[in-house]
Amino acid sequence: MRLKDKVSIITGAANGIGRATALKFVREGARVTLADLNQSALNDVLADIRELGGDAIACVVNVTSQVQIDDMVQRTLARWGRVDVLVNNAGIVADARLQKMTDEQFDRVIDINLKGVYRCTKAVVDIMVGQGSGSILNASSVVGLYGNFGQTNYAAAKFGVIGFTKTWAKELGPKGIRVNAVCPGFIATTILDSMPEKVIQQMEEKVPLRRLGTPEEMANVYAFLASDEASYINGAAIEATGGVML
Repeated sequence: MRLKDKVSIITGAANGIGRATALKFVREGARVTLADLNQSALNDVLADIRELGGDAIACVVNVTSQVQIDDMVQRTLARWGRVDVLVNNAGIVADARLQKMTDEQFDRVIDINLKGVYRCTKAVVDIMVGQGSGSILNASSVVGLYGNFGQTNYAAAKFGVIGFTKTWAKELGPKGIRVNAVCPGFIATTILDSMPEKVIQQMEEKVPLRRLGTPEEMANVYAFLASDEASYINGAAIEATGGVML
């Protein structure tokens, strides 16, 4: 168990990559705080974890609310007394071409996908510094590496997350804290359920491996980076894209 007894907070844990990461971490021995807006879906993940014999709590958290974030961290400390891993996975999309994008669309994506990462990390960093150890994992994207049509706001946020990662790796590395980013490509999550089959096929054709990735494959990357096996990886932005370059 590569994450045995590591206390881990995972935002956006109710669905998709966040859910798969939570289940993977539990299978690897971690104790997990699940954070998401969706109470019902959180309960489902919590039930799955308990079936696995795992140790977890669930917190309804909007990453735009510092009060809710701080409460999540305090609940984690009250339960286990430390925080070893933070996975900043929560995020949204609100796509539009630049000429049609509204300020509300831009601001909402930045507030959740970028500033949410800042808020959550600020809430745990002093704890990790006090411990002399920790791993912060930030969800970027292939769009944060290459940009993408119709995603000015999302690209800005995901580029920014890589900037956070590089900066915090320099600041926090000397204090025993590693900071890395994961850049997923096209992943088969429920977000794709409303897309026409033709569009999904076009996505698959762009990937050299000729298929979409799975949430479980992304969870494997997070689990490795959170583990002591990745003890010399710091400040990296790991592409998990099947080779796609937008």
